[in-house]
Amino acid sequence: MTPDTTSAVSVTGLRKAYGKKTVLDGVDLQVAAGTVLALLGPNGAGKTTTVQILSTLIGADGGEIRVAGHDPAREPDAVRRAIGVTGQFSAVDKLLTGEENLRLMADLHHLGAPGRRRAGELLEQFGLADVARQRVATYSGGMTRRLDLAMGLVGRPRLVFLDEPTTGLDPRSRRQMWEVVRELVAGGVTILLTTQYLEEADQLAGRIAVLDGGRIVAEGTPDELKRLVPGGHVTLRFAGADDLAAARAAVGGEVSDPDTFALQVPGDGGTRALRALLDRLDAAGVEPATLQVHTPDLDDVFLALTATSTMENSR
Repeated sequence: MTPDTTSAVSVTGLRKAYGKKTVLDGVDLQVAAGTVLALLGPNGAGKTTTVQILSTLIGADGGEIRVAGHDPAREPDAVRRAIGVTGQFSAVDKLLTGEENLRLMADLHHLGAPGRRRAGELLEQFGLADVARQRVATYSGGMTRRLDLAMGLVGRPRLVFLDEPTTGLDPRSRRQMWEVVRELVAGGVTILLTTQYLEEADQLAGRIAVLDGGRIVAEGTPDELKRLVPGGHVTLRFAGADDLAAARAAVGGEVSDPDTFALQVPGDGGTRALRALLDRLDAAGVEPATLQVHTPDLDDVFLALTATSTMENSR
């Protein structure tokens, strides 16, 4: 299979090993332009290694790779001009101010006066204008991460690698970063995101790839991946034991909590299935006190797809 040169990122058969330990064992990955792809996997699955290879920080042992249409091994400078990278740990200089950090990055890009204007634009865009002339050492964790991301955007890249960008942030700061990512994508930027937060992937990514054992074990939209995992059900709670027994005779299921007269019935939570379930209860003369639908989420998907490696890593 040859790489897709129309995609922002195209990877076929990517391999990487450190000594006898194989980290990536034939990874295939496509990231369409103007989209967010989230790369999920347990610790040690190779997510950061993948980002490091795609961003020219380390070399691959094999495979066909195109990043923004360029081969990272043969055209590293062209790749670097096209991308922005925000790693797991902030790369800002805490002895400098936010403004000085951005201007330093502009100088490294040889942008001159336009670079200084760009620094000002980014300070406004990321809500840092009021603290632009304060040392970064005084910034909160969320402010530092926003500055770090802004530094990766000085050169106006159309492709950005975000390697666990919200690790360690509080929920408010994390949601602020989500808004920044959404704004970037709305402006046509392509994002490859690695994250340990499954809610983050669900919120931001149009497609998700699950990396485990050095291979992509599943890929699709969040909804497509959720449909891979069984376990959807409806929990019905009743006023008393008689209603519970009548409901179970009418619709089946298992008593999940006898103390609260709760009945768990398999189902996908769809409108038709729920209507049919309630019709059967109505025909039996039973009305539930409460009804709760549970459908598989990305936590269920992640645990189901990576269960083997997670157990091996815990030994």
